[in-house]
Amino acid sequence: MTDDNDKRGGLSRRHLLGAAGVGGAAGLALGVGGYALADGRPRAAGGAPLTALGGDAVPFHGTRQAGIVEPMQATMHATAFDLTPGTGRPGLTALMKRWSAAAAAMAEGRTPAGLTDDLTALDAGPSSLTVTFGFGASLFARAGLTARQPDALAALPAFPEDRIDRARSDGDLWVQVCANDPLVAFHATRTLQRLAAGQAAPRWQMNGFSRAPGATAAPRTGRNLMGQIDGTNNPKPADADFARRVFVPGGPAVPAASDSAAWMANGSYAVFRRIRMLLDPWEQQSRELQERVIGRRKDTGAPLSGGTETTPVDLTKQNPDGSLAIPGDAHVRVAAPDSNQGAAMLRRGYSYQDGFRPDGAPDAGLLFVCFQADPLTGFVPVQRKLARGDALSRFVVHESSGLYALPGGAGPGGYVGQALLES
Repeated sequence: MTDDNDKRGGLSRRHLLGAAGVGGAAGLALGVGGYALADGRPRAAGGAPLTALGGDAVPFHGTRQAGIVEPMQATMHATAFDLTPGTGRPGLTALMKRWSAAAAAMAEGRTPAGLTDDLTALDAGPSSLTVTFGFGASLFARAGLTARQPDALAALPAFPEDRIDRARSDGDLWVQVCANDPLVAFHATRTLQRLAAGQAAPRWQMNGFSRAPGATAAPRTGRNLMGQIDGTNNPKPADADFARRVFVPGGPAVPAASDSAAWMANGSYAVFRRIRMLLDPWEQQSRELQERVIGRRKDTGAPLSGGTETTPVDLTKQNPDGSLAIPGDAHVRVAAPDSNQGAAMLRRGYSYQDGFRPDGAPDAGLLFVCFQADPLTGFVPVQRKLARGDALSRFVVHESSGLYALPGGAGPGGYVGQALLES
């Protein structure tokens, strides 16, 4: 991996703030909603030192957008916007400039310039806030950019058993806001909505949560609402082929695949799916059946083929009676790269809970988010196979869907999407 996966703009991803302060100026006061540095520790606007959780900051500027490879934060807000009638390319350009400047400021714990702060996050630090922007396929026609739409942004195919609500799917623009403080995440989402007024209106908005940092004695792979450890085999930035799987190639030495998509260099493609879990029937199953559906032990996450959580899955292992240790329709078998000609994606999903349905069942599940260099060779083949033969499919319902092109990151003074909008 390049240094871009460990550093953004030459600064540590998770500790932008430190003894040197912001811009190297110790004791720099940053105004309403910001913090000051005096003794080397980040401080809230009121002067009290922030905890590490509140003081951690992820730089907005960089070769690639933040919010993709960073450790998952505790809270995620996903929002889709549609351009308002009459907002073409100039209006979109102005909006992305405003949004990028605001996201960069809020990532440092500052109030965006020219905006009256509602003080929602006044006493909080940046709390590892990341803001990630994506463009939906519908944006290109509305902004007069049809010729620049990437082939990889073709509509996702219909999958068997999907129950997609189109009112809660797609969208011209997609914004992912993540933070370790729910108030910071809300404040950032609300700020971006205010800045979009007159040029883009919310189409849908969904909130998710994950385990808060420090909630376990040692860092652990997260669990989903079914109680299963989820994410063990996620690609790691240290993997030799990580960048190839997750990011669109680019740069002087490695041009993008086609001129129409050259602006996507160092970007990625995000698939977003709201997946409701049928928790009542799931919880009625025995522990043994649940483990056979997934292919892993529920308590430790170890594959049924043996070992510990991180032991590679052995799809050839047999039980003494000759049956497969990991059943043929187990989720880990059907989703494994070895079962999908090497197809893989970086998953960064969050749980959600939206109360109860009319029948009393929980309206809860997974806000599935994955990133890949090309969804046609990442998400699509894997989901096709899951839809055909995954035992877990009996216990989940896919209710909304979206595919978005995430441009590369922005440098200081620049904005996300600049290579597209100024080409």
